[in-house]
Amino acid sequence: MRIDVLGVGFDNVTMEEAIDRGMELLHSQGCHYVVTPNPEIVEVCRENPAACRAVNGADLVLPDGVGVIKGARMLGTPLKEKTPGIEFAAGLMERMAREGMSLYLLGAKPGVAKMAGEKLAQAHPGLRIAGTHDGYFHEDAPVVEEIRQSGADAVFVCLGAPKQELWMEKNGPATGARLLCGLGGSLDIFSGTTERAPKFWSDHGLEWLYRLCREPRRIGRMMKLPLFLVHVKQEKRRR
Repeated sequence: MRIDVLGVGFDNVTMEEAIDRGMELLHSQGCHYVVTPNPEIVEVCRENPAACRAVNGADLVLPDGVGVIKGARMLGTPLKEKTPGIEFAAGLMERMAREGMSLYLLGAKPGVAKMAGEKLAQAHPGLRIAGTHDGYFHEDAPVVEEIRQSGADAVFVCLGAPKQELWMEKNGPATGARLLCGLGGSLDIFSGTTERAPKFWSDHGLEWLYRLCREPRRIGRMMKLPLFLVHVKQEKRRR
């Protein structure tokens, strides 16, 4: 049973359980996809029914960020722990590498996915990079066909929310991959183009503040966090 936070149902799992589930999906027939909503994406889902459908239709919905954890606790339905998408991806790749599985990287600016692929192949011996494509494309069909031809077991879809969730919902089965994961700006971090918040900041739930200090232009997006908490308080009173 999922934990409802403002209309988005989150799977109540630890990181290890999430990775176990990801591997189960990789070994299952058919196509599956994983999403990693943070408070900003939850707010998008409140306003966008199509995005909400795509997020809730995922086979695994992981809370990316302390805001969702706090919101669930305020509503009296606590989640076990935050499961950041980038850490889930790292754990999944480690397991995939042991089995010689293949991964396709989709998203980011031209050249970034290729750079990320080279670094990930070095970091995870045994992991095969089936191919890469930047996120600057206008037609889905050629990209979908390229992924299908690559024979990738999994695809990291890093197109930003809600585009990546809608893309996976629409195109997932046609790619031939068994698992797609929506991971936002992860390719920038995997490539070294962007630094992730240091451990102290992430351990104290301050990754958002670190990113804001580094990129002040994100202030508009960051304002969704207090709005999310306002909506959680309203929902708590309603319940």
